[in-house]
Amino acid sequence: MPQLTDALTASLPRAEWRTWLQGNSHYVRQILDALGANPLNAPLICEDVPTTAGSLADSVTSAAHAMRAQGVGLDSVVAVLTNANTPATLILRWAANLLGATVVHLRGVNAVNPLDQLPLELQLDILTDVRATLVAVDADNVDRGRELCDALKTRPLLAGLGAFGPDIVDLTAAPADAFDPETAETGDIAVVTYTSGSTGRPKGVSWSFAVKNDMVATSAARGVPANCLVTAPLTHSSGFAADDTVITGGLVVLQSAFDATRVLRAIGQYGITRLVLSAPQVYALTEHPAIGSTDLSTVRELFYTGSAASPDRIGKAVEVLGPVIMQVYGTSESGLISLLLPDDHRDPALRATVGRPPEGVRVTIRDTEDGRVLPPGEPGEVCVISRWSMERYWNEPELTARTVRDGWIHTGDIGHLDDAGYLHLHGRIADVIKTNGIKVYPASVERALLDHPAVAEAAVFGVEDVDRLERICAVIVATPGAAPDAEELRRHVGERLTPNHVPADIELRTALPVLALGKPDRLRLRAEARERLAVTDAGWPVA
Repeated sequence: MPQLTDALTASLPRAEWRTWLQGNSHYVRQILDALGANPLNAPLICEDVPTTAGSLADSVTSAAHAMRAQGVGLDSVVAVLTNANTPATLILRWAANLLGATVVHLRGVNAVNPLDQLPLELQLDILTDVRATLVAVDADNVDRGRELCDALKTRPLLAGLGAFGPDIVDLTAAPADAFDPETAETGDIAVVTYTSGSTGRPKGVSWSFAVKNDMVATSAARGVPANCLVTAPLTHSSGFAADDTVITGGLVVLQSAFDATRVLRAIGQYGITRLVLSAPQVYALTEHPAIGSTDLSTVRELFYTGSAASPDRIGKAVEVLGPVIMQVYGTSESGLISLLLPDDHRDPALRATVGRPPEGVRVTIRDTEDGRVLPPGEPGEVCVISRWSMERYWNEPELTARTVRDGWIHTGDIGHLDDAGYLHLHGRIADVIKTNGIKVYPASVERALLDHPAVAEAAVFGVEDVDRLERICAVIVATPGAAPDAEELRRHVGERLTPNHVPADIELRTALPVLALGKPDRLRLRAEARERLAVTDAGWPVA
């Protein structure tokens, strides 16, 4: 993940950062230089199979030469369709970016589960939107790539890392020394990552070459190697984490998806020092039967992010793992916004916050109606200026203008800063529930539910009943072996908060539908609850 920024640019406005960032050399050239320094080293291990630095660098330059021979260059778009957590995802991005082309990750919008894939129709919508010059695939996605290209009115070139057929350009055929990294070009947008927003329609978050170059240069300057275990998709922020790890001479260990048993085994096998997980994954890890017999002494940093976390359960994780746990709050658009550091986790009250903004990140809380800056303690929209934020939404100028105003990114999240500068989150603007004459923030009810030992995951949202009155609904996932009782959970929430926060309906499921960063898909849950409950008044339990 991107490292903390230094004080040099902490006070610069966003427009001046853009000029300052141009001074860094091409990020892929920096990575190739690092790989070339020790070509026999294995900086990447995928499903226990190592890839040497020399082989990785050769694959990148060979693919770059083949792409350039097909006309890929500045202003080109290369759509990458690969199994997310494989060397191919990195090789293809690095190769296309060497040419100054924009890379669009096509597989999916889920930032937590690498196995999740968008349906064909949405992938076609993205390809139509970006007008890709070339679609690059791995062996497992050849048929899907053909299907997508054949369905487009203007068919892009189809290429792959191997000899997959006469209709597919072989990106491995050229000799490794056919491309000189000194000729690398820096374009405008380096990477477009599609994420799923509250409407369900994917949005293309666009990251500039200037930001990518600076991220890698900053990590190289810090020079702190790590053995980083990656279970979230390389197509999202974990791809940036891989870049940061490789440039410092560290090790990236790729797993196809999160599995607590395999994660614990990898920690011991590879001396993992850094992990980035979602809050439910932290619970699964620390509550796993094998945790007591696993050597965790190498772990220095465990970042958790995404959905609301239970302060009590995170506290238990600290007891198990020690002072290595850090909470990260950020958005796809802004990058890192705040950090809750290991020492902060010793305080139960601070565990209910998302920490404080680091140097280089400015946060204000603004009134959702008139945009004025609010004092500590008053909730409003979280607005951010960050050195490493997105450039814009792809082909969405109106959405960009609504989101980025006077350099400030408007996150759509509701929160407040306390007198000590800690940020407290309450939920999304669109998710605030108005019931019994008060505003109820879903995150507070979720945290109360998560503090119950029978609840593993929770999502809270509002649904109007037949009288157009908004009622609080909750969907929960039980902890293994538990059988939550709805009335007991209602009493628990009422005692932790107030009777006004008690859910009128609690539904038990085996899993929650999620969006990017593992956040619950409340839009879908709300629609399903409305259909299930709003037929008659009888559908609503009495809280």
